[in-house]
Amino acid sequence: MKGSYFFIFSVIFILIYSCNDDVFDTIKSSGDLSFSRDTIYLDTVFTNTSSSTRTLKIYNKSSSNITIPTIKLGRGESSFYRLNVDGIAGKSFENIDILARDSIYVFIEVTIDFSQVTNPIYTDSIVFDQGDQMQDVKLVTLVQDAHFLFPQRDAQGVKETIVLGTNADGEVIEVEGFYLEGNTIWKNDKPYVIYGYVGVNSNNKLTIEKGVKIHFHKNSGILVEKDASLKVLGALNEEVVFEGDRLEPFFSEIAGQWGTIWLRAGSKDHEINYAIIKNNTIGILVDSIGDLSNPTLKISNTQIYNTSSFGLLGRSANIKGENLVIANNGQSSLACTLGGTYNFTHSTFANYWNNSIRNFPTVLINNFITIQNEDGSEDTLERDLIAANFTNSIIDGNQNIEFILDKNEAAQFNYTFKNNLLKFNDVGGNFNDDPLYDFEDTLFYQNNIINGETDFKNIETNQYIIGLDSDAVENADINAASQIPLDILGQNRILNPDIGAYQHIIFE
Repeated sequence: MKGSYFFIFSVIFILIYSCNDDVFDTIKSSGDLSFSRDTIYLDTVFTNTSSSTRTLKIYNKSSSNITIPTIKLGRGESSFYRLNVDGIAGKSFENIDILARDSIYVFIEVTIDFSQVTNPIYTDSIVFDQGDQMQDVKLVTLVQDAHFLFPQRDAQGVKETIVLGTNADGEVIEVEGFYLEGNTIWKNDKPYVIYGYVGVNSNNKLTIEKGVKIHFHKNSGILVEKDASLKVLGALNEEVVFEGDRLEPFFSEIAGQWGTIWLRAGSKDHEINYAIIKNNTIGILVDSIGDLSNPTLKISNTQIYNTSSFGLLGRSANIKGENLVIANNGQSSLACTLGGTYNFTHSTFANYWNNSIRNFPTVLINNFITIQNEDGSEDTLERDLIAANFTNSIIDGNQNIEFILDKNEAAQFNYTFKNNLLKFNDVGGNFNDDPLYDFEDTLFYQNNIINGETDFKNIETNQYIIGLDSDAVENADINAASQIPLDILGQNRILNPDIGAYQHIIFE
């Protein structure tokens, strides 16, 4: 028993002794600290927007416990950088201990006011000690000025909202957002950073000039209301870019960072030319047939990538697409649903999504929607598929069957496929007797290549230009190609046109 008491008291004594700060004798740092990096590059930030956090590790590789007399920012308290040293926040620190052969962490962030700097490359340093013992680690950040657009708050602090409608119970559906005033032009003077949804109200127009870069915060996007229009006027090598507001390289290809560009029912005369739309939930959502004779949306020379749901989703829409590339989408790259009119020429739809299970093909076409009622019953709404015409286009992906025609007999279902390269590998023979996929029926299918080789340059980096080994080479319809004489990169395709948005190249 005495032995047990002795053991207990010994443990208590050791614990108390170990908590005494005087136990660990230290010596002053002699300037031989080691660092995980000699320069910290923080990602590009927008003015007055906080950066992501970067980490620096400080090593004491000696056999003695040391004390660093001072750790501080070179610019002092006026620095835009912020530090957290071993769990303590600030801009200067004194007498920081590091045990022998141990290390501590320093966390670095920055928020820069662009109006207060003379050089967009903002630098500072973390200085350790002084005099002969001084060491430092450089800090470098690029800061951009930007137009910031966001919902205002009322006197009670409640943000502006845009009402989308009501649900089955009559409850209002709304999102944080605000309407632009009148006709608006976004010029290419500096980037736009959007918080919430930007609304284009009825009878107004938003025009976006070439080269403009638009960055959306989480749960943000563009809403275009009835009788309003969106004009995106990009140019070759001066594309209009729509993406998230996280500028770190890690987020450059992450889907679902922002909402959608929603062209709502009754909106009209939309034009998108030379745009890059990436990393959102739905690239573009288009509602309502509107004018039967003129497309609601004309989209050309545009790329849509890395959407967590659909790339381009039409619901009873009228869409004309040329030199269009849509790829890497969580569901379908293109969904032509609830009827409508769809005409796509020299386009590439290639879905190699691998971040989750994909339940839909690259291209989905139907003429109905099923509505689930509260009592568990279902209602079906049908609308005529006036046209779904695909010419000189590629439909491909990492599933066996990459286009589905889902027809309801209660409404029209009109479609044609001419000179396309189509992925339809019916391994189980499930569609052998389905007339919708009778590829010998020239009323619906002409000169298509089924399950051919695409030979894309690099699907991992969204490079869907084709090479010499592609079956798409020189197999496009010449008459249709003559109507779109240049590919998405400005290459002439009149003499020997290839299927898809790109003329082929020789890969290095």
